[in-house]
Amino acid sequence: MKVSGKKLPLPKQVKLIQLMGNLLNNGFHLGEVVDFLERSGLVERNFVAKMRHGLAAGRNLATILDELHFSKSVVTQIALAEVHGDLSGTLVLIERNIRKHLAVRKKLLALSIYPVMLLVFLTGIIFGLRSYLLPQISGDEGGWRGNFATLLINHLPELIGGGVLTLLCLTILSMLFLKKQTSLLKYSILVRIPLLADTVRLYLTGYFAHEWGNLIAQGVDLRNIFELMSTQKSQIFSEVGSYLANGLVGGMSFSDLIAGLEFFQPELHLMIEYGEIKNKLGIELEIYGDECWEQFFVKIERMMQWIQPIVFLFVALMIVLLYVAMLLPIYANMGNGL
Repeated sequence: MKVSGKKLPLPKQVKLIQLMGNLLNNGFHLGEVVDFLERSGLVERNFVAKMRHGLAAGRNLATILDELHFSKSVVTQIALAEVHGDLSGTLVLIERNIRKHLAVRKKLLALSIYPVMLLVFLTGIIFGLRSYLLPQISGDEGGWRGNFATLLINHLPELIGGGVLTLLCLTILSMLFLKKQTSLLKYSILVRIPLLADTVRLYLTGYFAHEWGNLIAQGVDLRNIFELMSTQKSQIFSEVGSYLANGLVGGMSFSDLIAGLEFFQPELHLMIEYGEIKNKLGIELEIYGDECWEQFFVKIERMMQWIQPIVFLFVALMIVLLYVAMLLPIYANMGNGL
């Protein structure tokens, strides 16, 4: 039974994961962790009660967090950590990545507020300009509509509204289409979109490489790893696990199977191939996975840095058009007067 209709906000999820990681790292077992959370009041009582109920029923931590509506990705990472044994290290990694996600979201919000305010202000000016100022400048209600700038200003709200509506419809249709596809096909489609390809590859490569590295380093053989993957909550993790398990039964090597998945970084199958030869695959995949995560967040930061310049460029263009739309009728009237 899940906590009905309620989930921990992301900042509180980070706090809970941080507390559990610190306590487990200092020798606490899970029952003592729940006792501490209950006494400290750092987490809402109904969530702590749910955790205690899950422990009493013999559920593992991954199942308990799933019942608390944590993301499928987090639940999968915890489930795998309970197999390879590095639970406290996995909690630290999850905490770090969620904090980075929150920082990205906060920065994106901060970057978008000022440009959005400018656009709203500019839209108000355009409505006022086309309704009151331009007709007065031209001296009549129709003569001011003759040049390109005034025509654009006159129809700009409709063009912007139509563009936003079209983009929204395309986005909804794309999401509905992707929702009906398997995760393997969905991510194969996403990596063919130029703006998303590198970001998606880095995210998935970092996610999978780190988990494989942990499991392999603890001596879990590939067949068991793939079977374990196929039972996880994360759909993409489960489907890749089934694909790899079937390929292994068919006599293909791990590196060749990975080479056939286009949503991973091209270097991943080479890392696996050489890691197997040197018998250090687990450690190398962990390091490579962490590096991919770092590159993923760096790429997100760089992408966000383009948002404001693009919006400001659009605003500047609209301001220039406003000046042109006001000055051209004035010059035209001056010419007629002469």
